[in-house]
Amino acid sequence: MSTTGIGTFTIRPLDPLKDAELLHSWVTHPKAAYWMMQDAKLPDVEREYMRIAAHEHHHAYLGLHEGRPAFLMEKYDPRYVELTGLYDPEPGDVGMHFLVAPTDRPIHGFTRAVITAVMDELFADPRTRRVVVEPDVSNKAVHALNEAVGFVPEREIDKPEKRALLSFCTRDQFLAARGVAV
Repeated sequence: MSTTGIGTFTIRPLDPLKDAELLHSWVTHPKAAYWMMQDAKLPDVEREYMRIAAHEHHHAYLGLHEGRPAFLMEKYDPRYVELTGLYDPEPGDVGMHFLVAPTDRPIHGFTRAVITAVMDELFADPRTRRVVVEPDVSNKAVHALNEAVGFVPEREIDKPEKRALLSFCTRDQFLAARGVAV
């Protein structure tokens, strides 16, 4: 649980079948273009999240704001998922993706509060030493958000589906970005 000036965020494991219809509306929304599921049908979303649920090194979570679904979070072990062979992982590295639900009533600062809640969740595990992300190089909005919570870009990498900006955030960098003395 993470409480901000915007409210309380909680995170629960995603139920691939129960949550598929909701996720389908999110991942096919024009705002989610970088999620690369624009043309997905409901069974495609169910299959993808069933695959993640069955994977030992990849997990999906539904984020709630004041008890209502508000974002998707994925956490993965970059030694086995997404970044295998693209960089040298260190002990305690955790990969992350997040997607904020589309809304007709945006709240100023909401997306930054979400990424902060996601990072709080990841660093709540004492084994997590560093969070790794690989957003599309052209996704300038997420680069700014990542920087705001302490991520430092390392280099561009070529993934099968995109050119990505490999970035890292240590626990100390995250705390410093939040104004917490380290």
